[in-house]
Amino acid sequence: MKMKNIYLLILVLGVLVSSCELPDNKNPKAATDVPAETVLTNGIRSALALIDNMSQNSNISRMMTQYIGMTQYTDPSRYVFNVRQISDGYWNTSYLALQDLNEVKVLIGDLSGSETFNRMNANRMAIVDILEVLVYHNLVDIFGNVPYTEALGGFDNKTPVYDDQVAIWSDLQVRLNADIATLTAGAADGSWGAEDLVYSGDVAMWKKFAATLKARMGMRLADVDPGTAQAELTAAINAGMLEAGEVMQLPWTAVTPHTNTIYALFVPSARNDYGPANTIIDMMVDLDDARLPAFFTQTDTSTEVGVEKWAYVGITYGSTTVAYNSISHFSDAMFAPDFPATFACNAEVEFMLAEALARGMSIAPLTGTAEEHYLAGIAESHAHWGVTVDPAYLTQVDVAWDVARDKELIGTQKWLALHNRGMEGWCTWRSFDWPVLNPPPDMSYTDIPYRYPYPFNEPDLNGENYASAAAAIGGDDVRTLLFWDAVGGTPTPSAAF
Repeated sequence: MKMKNIYLLILVLGVLVSSCELPDNKNPKAATDVPAETVLTNGIRSALALIDNMSQNSNISRMMTQYIGMTQYTDPSRYVFNVRQISDGYWNTSYLALQDLNEVKVLIGDLSGSETFNRMNANRMAIVDILEVLVYHNLVDIFGNVPYTEALGGFDNKTPVYDDQVAIWSDLQVRLNADIATLTAGAADGSWGAEDLVYSGDVAMWKKFAATLKARMGMRLADVDPGTAQAELTAAINAGMLEAGEVMQLPWTAVTPHTNTIYALFVPSARNDYGPANTIIDMMVDLDDARLPAFFTQTDTSTEVGVEKWAYVGITYGSTTVAYNSISHFSDAMFAPDFPATFACNAEVEFMLAEALARGMSIAPLTGTAEEHYLAGIAESHAHWGVTVDPAYLTQVDVAWDVARDKELIGTQKWLALHNRGMEGWCTWRSFDWPVLNPPPDMSYTDIPYRYPYPFNEPDLNGENYASAAAAIGGDDVRTLLFWDAVGGTPTPSAAF
């Protein structure tokens, strides 16, 4: 049997195992002797596919940060969550993935053998834990307070409490510390194999991703707790983050259902509901950005028969109906069924370092200037997309380094670099308040969301804990700021830190 077919069989088996589970309980009739490797494969795919997804039914983060809009059925791009119960889709799938990952821990937790085997198993456990941290940190970034300590109680606790978002964040950092230490101690002892869809058990790369994740979560706190942000970034630098050319990606196999999200939403069903938003296209056109053809196609805007006039045209964000053939599309490369999903990269690292230095953080292991890391971030993003930076690009007034505009410049270029990574793009906008977004027609800037509302079935399923959580964060409203978001978005944000 070919390797690809074996791989798909593993995925199918994993789906069968978890398909009978509900977010707050498990099917008592489910198989109990499934190999940990099978469950891990399914857990990785479920967790990462959700973060990468851009479906209007579950993950609209690309719309929240205005990388994309919709050609029809435009309620999600106008911040209407209840029609499709978008929050429920993201919440339920996240906790199903967490159940799979937790089951892997259970399955390998009782295994023991030689000292070398035990160190290998510790590495396997640490990698699963890093994935759990990633899922929980995304849940907090979307909702605020969420079930954590009681989240996976199954039938024993169908109404889990919602933990405080600050407490969850702090505990996730403690877990990353332990995971990094474990991977350091057992660096030569191996871990998973091909069932690890990301790094095939490469302990060194998982450690780098864990450190990068640690820095990301630390720098989220820069506005509200700069001391902790500095300490977490220092620890991440010492641990070793992703370097030039290194990424954390899920490589799709190009065989349905294991295909890239853009392909999956367009090709099998022959639909064309999504397209690039004018917010990002207009900015890149104004800057003559070399990444434009790597991101998008051009469309013929001519009104004369026999005359072609090609241009980049985005959907007017939040508009009601747009003809698909009147706008630019995602690039051909992004339509490929095996186009990988990216979850961390060195460009993100460089922009975090630039931000830290621009804020005046004193970090002993960190060398270089804010400008140097800012330029490195731009260069790394271009390289990631297979294009070269035009030196003239870096001299433009809206790109060239200017201390008086450091927040604007870093925030905007980081947002551009995170294209096709909706969750981190949305978090960047909420952290920096840059770039200035476009309110949908007939709406105002104050309508742009800072979070998802809680799932719409939670008041019925877990009413008391839902009510407590909503009160604790300041109300179950899309404009409620998360704990790390110090200032709400405005069309006139501060240009400097």
